[in-house]
Amino acid sequence: MTELAPTLQLFFSTYLPGQQGAITHTLTAYRDTWRLLLTYLKDQRQLSPAHIDFADLDGATITGFLTYLQDQRGNSDATRNARLAAIHAFFRLRRVSSPRARGADSQHPGSSTEEGNENAG
Repeated sequence: MTELAPTLQLFFSTYLPGQQGAITHTLTAYRDTWRLLLTYLKDQRQLSPAHIDFADLDGATITGFLTYLQDQRGNSDATRNARLAAIHAFFRLRRVSSPRARGADSQHPGSSTEEGNENAG
């Protein structure tokens, strides 16, 4: 098992309900996002969920996933952006819970570099 699985478990069992006070609707939407993303990786890269790790979740992969949501699944911009928000929230948890991950996440969605650019304007 990779580091992704226990981090996802922490995200859904502790971080969202406890620290973020997420409501049931949010938990369900975030869960659905991760189910779709893991299925996308299985279908596109033949990676089983147990073997997916953080290195597999780079910017190109997330961009491809978001494109898939709109082009193949017919999701609206709002739905696509909600899925992206779920991914960002997960990477924020990883960044604060794993000092080792702070540098490694510079290429991932929700990284401090990316957030810094959003706040620069």
